[in-house]
Amino acid sequence: MTKLTKQTKRITVAELRKFDAEAHINDEASIAAHLTDILQTNDSRLLSTALGDIARAHGIGEIAKAAGLTRQGLHKAFRSDSDPRFDTVSRICTALGVRLVAQAVHE
Repeated sequence: MTKLTKQTKRITVAELRKFDAEAHINDEASIAAHLTDILQTNDSRLLSTALGDIARAHGIGEIAKAAGLTRQGLHKAFRSDSDPRFDTVSRICTALGVRLVAQAVHE
């Protein structure tokens, strides 16, 4: 049996480093892996947030242009209260160099 040790120093939120998604989603393979994990949660708002993080990491203006959207439209799609249409999600994914793929649940 493993003995658990008691943590003696509490960490406050202010001491935590801000997560920088850009360092972890810098190529198409890592974008695809990240989005695959997000899609498994079945949370459309989390997907929207993840796409926003990725688009910001790669330049909102460039992604908006490649997706055929305005910068404002792209920002609107990523608001926390948004529920972007599938067409918008698909266009953003294409602009990021990835595509959504259906996979059998029981392989």
